[in-house]
Formats: sequence, C-alpha cells, structure tokens
Amino acid sequence: MTSRSSTCANRGTLPFLADDAVIEVPATISAAGPVPVPVAPMEPLYRGLVAHVSGYEELALDAALRGGRSRVAAALLAHPLIGQYDLAGRMADRLIAENAQFLSWA
Repeated sequence: MTSRSSTCANRGTLPFLADDAVIEVPATISAAGPVPVPVAPMEPLYRGLVAHVSGYEELALDAALRGGRSRVAAALLAHPLIGQYDLAGRMADRLIAENAQFLSWA
C-alpha cells in the first residue's frame, strides 16, 4: 500500500459533504482502491467554498444526466464564479447551442 493524493468518494472524510461526493485528498492506495486518510478540519472560508462547488457539481451532473436548459442554468447559477441569474442564463444558452450535436435533449 502507498499513500498519495487521490480522487475518491468522501465517505465522511469531509463531514460537511455527502458521503458520495468526489474529493481529492491524501489517500492510501491498495488493490481495493483509494481510501481517504483523515485530514485536518478546514477553516470556515474553505469549507464554504468546497461545499459551494460540490453543490454546483451535483447540479451539473443532474443537468448532464437529465438535460434541460433550466437545469443547466441552475447549475451555472450555483457556481461561485458565476452566481448571477442573467449571466447563468446566457451561458446556458451558449453552452447548449455550442454542444447541441452532442446533446440528445437539445
């Protein structure tokens, strides 16, 4: 077994995120896959930012799986670098238009 940074399921490592959230933290790597090692608690600023991005990722995954402009716009609105209703709508329209050939629902 070796230890290094890895992408893995949260499984309680960051208690403010869902267990199935994907995180990148130090992990022990074995034949069974990565297992997160305990990490120090995050400061509130970073905890908030990480939770915010995780929420965006959940919404983006829902938009990718189920489609629909409103889902795409909602995911973009939730992103901490966008967060503006009109901007999220314009970006959703552009993303859908630019990728329509790859979207079964567009």
